[in-house]
Amino acid sequence: MKPLSLGYQKIDMFLNFYVFYHFENAELTECMTCGHSRYKPRIGREKTLVAYKKHRYFPITPRLQRLFMSPRTAEHMTWHQSHHAVDEVMVHPSDGEAWKHFNSVHPHFSAESRNVRLGLCVDRFNPFGLFAAPYSCWPVIIIVDNLPPGMCMRPELMFLSMVIPGPSSLGRNIDVCLRSLIDKLTQLWSSEALTYDISRKQNFVMRAALMWTINDFPVYGMVSGWSTYGKLECPYCMENNNVFTLTNMGKTSFFTVTVVSCHRITSTERT
Repeated sequence: MKPLSLGYQKIDMFLNFYVFYHFENAELTECMTCGHSRYKPRIGREKTLVAYKKHRYFPITPRLQRLFMSPRTAEHMTWHQSHHAVDEVMVHPSDGEAWKHFNSVHPHFSAESRNVRLGLCVDRFNPFGLFAAPYSCWPVIIIVDNLPPGMCMRPELMFLSMVIPGPSSLGRNIDVCLRSLIDKLTQLWSSEALTYDISRKQNFVMRAALMWTINDFPVYGMVSGWSTYGKLECPYCMENNNVFTLTNMGKTSFFTVTVVSCHRITSTERT
């Protein structure tokens, strides 16, 4: 895909995700936190410097522009504007209250139907299988919600934006790894990208907005920074809950005998 200008960038990282050797840190040769070297020791007569860990980032802007340059997808990028819910049944994110609220808050963005609404998916998996040594690899996938339901979840239209290597879990250091993507999304929100729309045979300035993230509850805590453990783990109730600690197990519980007082209930408590 490199001849199509859809390649990727290799960015050096520190082993424990403290430092991202990019942007203002591109010239550093050691971690500013602990002083650990950026590169592995050279063996023999090796001249090439090899970083301890590399992060791979796939620029998202060229991929979004290609959606408008292809006749197969360009006309579908404005499908959400003509779609209307039938019998108040939600079949697409554009039927939801979040989409409508966003349009009312940002009318200048919603005035251009070709502006792109995005979803961000993050999760971890072991690329070596269930029976291999534990390894935590993190793909970050972008979903284009402008497209109709039959297209937006197709594998070829779900864009891999980066691959964060393991072997250990990221924890809250995931924000360091996501910086390349977040900076680009910020740029697409504030400053437009000139794009050619083949369906209308004209150029326009494209903007993009990250509408929501899609992940399980532990990753939600990592991406949002909200604690998903302890007495404040429910992101809806927050401090307004009837949480208590089980006497024998010492486990935090959100379940009462008479009423379910919180949205966050574990399978053990349901049983």
